[in-house]
Amino acid sequence: MGLDELYPPDRLIAAQRATAAAGLDALLLTPGSDLRYLTGYDAHAGERLTCLVLPAEGEPTLIVPRLERPAAEAAPDTGVRIVDHVDGTDPYPLVVAALDGPVTAVGLADRMWAEQVLALRAALPGVTQRLAGEVLGELRVRKSPAEVAALAEAGAAIDEVHLRMGQWLRPGRTEAEVATDIAAAIRAAGHVRVDFVIVAAGPNGASPHHGTSDRPIGVGEPVVVDIGGTMASGYRSDCTRTYVVGGPAPADFLDYYAVLHDAQRAAVAAVRPGVTGAAADAAAREPIAAAGYGSAFLHRTGHGIGLDGHEEPYLVAGNDRPLEAGMAFSIEPGVYLAGRHGARIEDIVVCTTDGVQRLNTTPTELIAL
Repeated sequence: MGLDELYPPDRLIAAQRATAAAGLDALLLTPGSDLRYLTGYDAHAGERLTCLVLPAEGEPTLIVPRLERPAAEAAPDTGVRIVDHVDGTDPYPLVVAALDGPVTAVGLADRMWAEQVLALRAALPGVTQRLAGEVLGELRVRKSPAEVAALAEAGAAIDEVHLRMGQWLRPGRTEAEVATDIAAAIRAAGHVRVDFVIVAAGPNGASPHHGTSDRPIGVGEPVVVDIGGTMASGYRSDCTRTYVVGGPAPADFLDYYAVLHDAQRAAVAAVRPGVTGAAADAAAREPIAAAGYGSAFLHRTGHGIGLDGHEEPYLVAGNDRPLEAGMAFSIEPGVYLAGRHGARIEDIVVCTTDGVQRLNTTPTELIAL
């Protein structure tokens, strides 16, 4: 699968139509996932302005620093005109010129730097600024077959790393030492960037976003390993498995891990078109609560994934939007007992026309090393 297939030019046309339908005259997109979604260009975010000017009607223009023009030209050919600026010149008049006419409302990249927001406000006085996510979020939330294939490739790559965990994870080694080996393996498996490595042993496993530490891993301790990276395609991986190393696990841990395992599988099985994000969350949460661990499940059941590690849709109470075919997201319930240990099981799945497809296929049972 080539990048030209993954980033087709007709995305720009669809975005222009959606921009007009939203009552916006243009989208102004600085480096980030929205810019890459529309152009395939993985732009460098820095103090020099890079901005895709996408008018609701007319020719799209990508404004780049001159020193980054070669990188922009190497991106997939989506037919976008490239205009560059040299250091020391004001690039914001180029944005105004690319709009090619008066505007009343524009959509800005959701995560645009504040200094750029304010500079655009000064360059376009009186123009209403809204979030481009109002337009692009709806386009991005359903993945194309090419995007699903890219996410499946990422899922298979991170699965390779989990299958090698026995090479690194053992008593006496520190979490940080293990994480160094894992990070190298993530790259070796095909990722171009390591996004995160969580190795959380014993009581550290009770903190969902622990990261790593210099604490040695103890005999029989549960270890939560949550890892992910970005592939050359731009699409992400994210998978969590829980391990026990060097000896038998604590009895209380085994009790709730069995509950967690069944809850995670039930939530995966619940996914199909029409089921809401809240209902999918409840499918995981209700059996955990029924077993007495409801207060120890500290976070939502899942988040969308694609060019961002976290994006729509979110599987959480209160989200009554029905799932649709092509939506990709995590199913990752957890149980966390402060001061003792924790566990999480995470798969990336895709909602299909009649059910669900798991993109992570390694076993979800407790893994003893």
